[in-house]
Parts: sequence; structure tokens; C-alpha cells
Amino acid sequence: MSKTFPQLLIERAYRNGTQVALREKEFGIWNEITYETFLDKVKNFSLGLASLGLKREDKLAIIGDNRPEWVISELAAQSLGGISVGIYQESLSAELSYIIDNCDATIIVAEDQEQVDKLLEIKESIPKVRTIIYYDSRGMRGYREDFLLEFNEVLEMGRSFHSGQPALFSEEVDKGSADDVAILSYTSGTTGNPKGTMLTYRNLIEMAKNLSDIDPLTDKDEYVSFLPLAWIGEQMMTLAMGLYNGMTINFPEEPATVLEDLREIGPQVMFSPPRIYEDMVSRFQVRIQDSGWLKRKIYNWCKPIGEKVAKAHFENKPVSTGTKALYKMADYLMFSAIRDHFGLLKIKRAYTGGAPLGPDVFEFFHSIGVNVKSIYGQTEVAGISIVHRDGDIKLDSVGIPIPGTEVKISEEGEILIKSSSVCKGYYKNEKSTTETIQDGWLHTGDAGRLDEGGHLYIIDRIKDVIRLDTGEMFSPQFIENKLKFSSFIQEAVAIGKDRPYVVAMINIDMKNVGRWAEKNQISYTTYTDLSSKPQVLELIEKQVQEINQTLPEKARVKKFVLLYKELDADDEELTRTKKVRRQFVAKKYQALIDGLYTEDKKIRVNGTIKYRDGMEQTIQTTLQVIFMDEGEGAA
Repeated sequence: MSKTFPQLLIERAYRNGTQVALREKEFGIWNEITYETFLDKVKNFSLGLASLGLKREDKLAIIGDNRPEWVISELAAQSLGGISVGIYQESLSAELSYIIDNCDATIIVAEDQEQVDKLLEIKESIPKVRTIIYYDSRGMRGYREDFLLEFNEVLEMGRSFHSGQPALFSEEVDKGSADDVAILSYTSGTTGNPKGTMLTYRNLIEMAKNLSDIDPLTDKDEYVSFLPLAWIGEQMMTLAMGLYNGMTINFPEEPATVLEDLREIGPQVMFSPPRIYEDMVSRFQVRIQDSGWLKRKIYNWCKPIGEKVAKAHFENKPVSTGTKALYKMADYLMFSAIRDHFGLLKIKRAYTGGAPLGPDVFEFFHSIGVNVKSIYGQTEVAGISIVHRDGDIKLDSVGIPIPGTEVKISEEGEILIKSSSVCKGYYKNEKSTTETIQDGWLHTGDAGRLDEGGHLYIIDRIKDVIRLDTGEMFSPQFIENKLKFSSFIQEAVAIGKDRPYVVAMINIDMKNVGRWAEKNQISYTTYTDLSSKPQVLELIEKQVQEINQTLPEKARVKKFVLLYKELDADDEELTRTKKVRRQFVAKKYQALIDGLYTEDKKIRVNGTIKYRDGMEQTIQTTLQVIFMDEGEGAA
């Protein structure tokens, strides 16, 4: 029978009290929190919240980087029957006030001065909020507002409250039921305002149980929590899988030190969107290029061996004894060192989801011995419903349903999902709930197909599929992933719906292109300046030319421009999980897109660049259109 998160935590503390539950790196040292201490902190913070008036079904919003305090706050609210609402730490004031007001939060836990300042700025537009609690007190000494409290103050309030009502915590936790709403997880809002998805403990724990039936984890396993805890994928791993399997959750020192901290921990399981894996490959490609001739020679000898073994695995074919021996040698000479460099030496499985991972990146990781597996799911189904099985990985598929999950394709080609993890609906949004969940089936909005073996293939969002005016259909994501495999391309947007051919808007990878420019003695100042250099245009043209050869003829990019700025979540061009908000981007860059379908070789653009401090700069520039048709180069 499913339990609540706090009930699971009490069980863990009772059975494995001295085991390390959480580990956080601070000032270069890993500090450990056992299950006993973890429960103690949750209990005291929970009673502190009770003394501040938090009651059953009240909402507690949390905003900040991944820290033990984040998880303690969530479980403390849930212990009283409250509901936790995670908010992305990069959220701007308008996003913050929308979510906080929409979810009816009465208490907010914020990480630091930066987040508190953002909340104070919008205080008038969030009248239901009574208390703001912060857990990093640096820079907070001069703040005198009576509704501001420090995390440790609330713990102390809880200890005092406990002496007056010693049984309250246990009584409240016991009242909890598996069908209570545990979290409101706000969708990424690719098509409008984010919606608060109501997920119950049953939704989350059943998902953890079903995934663990296929991919078991133990209390000896390690996991590094570095993706925003506001994202369902991180809730799925850190909270649901963490409490269900009892693995140790590690929090990095800073977002910037994640890869280094990952190496120190050497986790057994990892879950990241494609961007992280793409970034790893991109960094590796640059490093191998910069390395000495001997290292490059060894890698070039090892690479085809790894690719041969990966290909055999994907096609379920046996690997010959000779190839196995060569692979062992390649692993000793090179692959194990690459895995170690990534922090993936002990990895059992590395999940990827949220968007498709390009086949080239997939092949790279499998060739060096990393078991990367796709998962498919949504916020509305507690994060996951489909996963690759070990030994049954088809590159273009996202796997087969986990136990307890049914998948079918509607007549319109839409993927429908039924399982015990399908959410209760959207908070205060009956219309969207009835549109999305019909007769227990979740309408995902994604187009897909199933093969005879039950593997699911995602085409794209139904509304995003490119249908050329000649009738051919393509997934823009498929084209974009191919482009993004280049270490010089950070982001790409493929366009072609109801148009005669495919064009693209491309963001260069500032770091890698900058390094290339320095090596080639090309001076530049800003991103805008670098992306307009003729040599850079030529470099990206060569990349697109190579990538075009791997695409079906009609899906090839016929023209492209390098954008004058990076697509940014702060400009609403990306979601907080770095997915392109296509409708918004298409509208914002309408004049530029229309220009790509003329014979013009240059397009004048007027745009704005928004900085983190809220300042905006208007920019007027001319973008060079690169024609990819044979016989025409960059004019």
C-alpha cells in the first residue's frame, strides 16, 4: 500500500537511522546528514510551520538551489498535510507572482538574499503570503521586516512548540493518506501560463515502485541532485526514488561545480535532460582536439571499436570475441578515463528525458561504456511512463511502458497514457483538466507511434510537426538535435510548417566558438560581434553542410542565420527546463523568418537584449543569410 513521503521517511529513520540520507558540499567538504538527523530536522521545521499557522492543504512555495533545506521544507509541509510548490530559481518577478498567487501559497521558503529581494519587490501582488523564510543568511543582516524569518529560527520555534504539543507531529503524519496531493508541479508553460499539476503520493510512489521493478536501486547507491527541484524529473529522483529506495542524495556546492562534484561522488544513477549530455560531449570534443598528438591518436584508434560494440548492442547482435578483446584494451587505454572524467565510472544507468537526445550523443556514450537510456513522461504522469530496458535499446525509440502503464495511439496520432501515476488534474483549472484527462487516459499532446515490440517513438508535439507545403512531415526536434551535436552549435530552431522548405535560426556555442576564434587569431568583443564574423559564418556553414548529409533530402536546412543573441528563458524564448517556446519564438522573430523565405541575402533586424538586472538594450543589426543550395555559398 502506498504511503506519504513523511511516512516513508519515518520508516527509513526507524530501520536505517545511522545511514547517510543527504550529503551537501560546503567549502569543499562533504557534510553528511543521517536519516535520524534528517527526520529530526523535518519534525522541528514542521512544528515551526505549525506555529506559523500552516494547516492541512495549505501551500508552501520553495525557491532556491538544490540544498538539504529545500527537501526538509518540502517534507515538513507535507508532514502537516500541506502541499509543496517548487519554483525555478531563475524565475523573474512576473513568473514568481503568477505562480505564488495562483497556488495560494501562505508561506515561502527562499534560499538567499537574491530570492528574498525578488519577493519583496512583488510583495504587493502576493497578498496571501504571510511569512518568508530564508536559509542562507549572507547579506540579510540589515533586513528588518517582521514577516522575514531565518531557517534556524523556525527550527527553534519548532523545538519550543514540540515541548507544548509532543504528539502533534506523529498525529499529523498519521493522518496523511496516499491519495493526498503531495506537490503542485507547474508545467513549463510552452503554450501559455504554467499550470499547477496536482500530484498525489500514490502517483509519485507508484511511479518509483514501477521504475524500480525494472531498474532496481539500493540504499548503497548514490545520486547527485543538481537539476531544479521545481522540475518533476528531480522530484521523481530526489524525493520519490530517494525515499522509496533509500539511496543517498548528494547536493553539489554550487551549480557551477556540478561536474567536479559528480566526479567526486561517482553516482550509480543519473538523470538529466539532453542539454547536460550534449554539453559533456561538446566539452570532450574540444578537449580531445586540444590534447597532444599521442592522446588523439589513441582516441582515434579506440573510437571505431567503441562504435562497433555500441552498434551491436543497439541491433541486439552478438559481439565477436576479437572485438570484445579490442574493446577491453580500448576501455583500459581511453574509455574508462573518459567515464572517470565525467564522473560516470560507477554508473549503472544514466537516464535522459524532457526532450529527445540526438542519436550521435547516444552512440557516443554507449561506445565509451555508459548505459544511457531514454525515458518518456510528463509532469502529469509523475515524470515517467516509458523507459528503455537494459539490453533492449533502440536509438530512435524512448523504450516501452513501465509496469502498470498502458499506452495507445489515438486516431489523430496522439500518445495516450493510462496509469496509477496520472495526476488528479490542474489546480483551479477544470477546463484544462477535462481536456487533458478523459476516461482516465492522459492526452499528452505528443505525436508518436508504437512498433510490434511495444517500443514508443516520439515524433514531436502534434502542433509543432513540420508539414511542408508539398506534404512531407518532419519533426523539428529531430533536425535541431542533429544540428546541436556540433560542438559549435548551442541551440537551433528549425522552421518549415506550411512552407516550401526548412530554414533554421542558430545560436553559436559562445565558449567553443570563442576558443576556436582565439586559436585562429580572430578578435571579438560580444556574442553579437562573434556571431557576425565572416569566418564564424563559414565555420557554421561547414557544420550545417555536414549535418545536412545525414538528413532526408526534404528535411535538409536550405538557409540559416546566426541569431544576434542567445535564446533565453528570461526573454520567455525558452522554458525553465530549456525547451524552445516555439509559438513565442515564431511570433517574436516573425519578420526574420519571413525574410528567410525571400531571396534576400541580408536581413535587417530590430531587437532587444534583456540583461539579468532588468535593463534592456535595443539592437539594430543586419544578419547574413547563408544559402545551403549547391552552387551558392555565403555571399
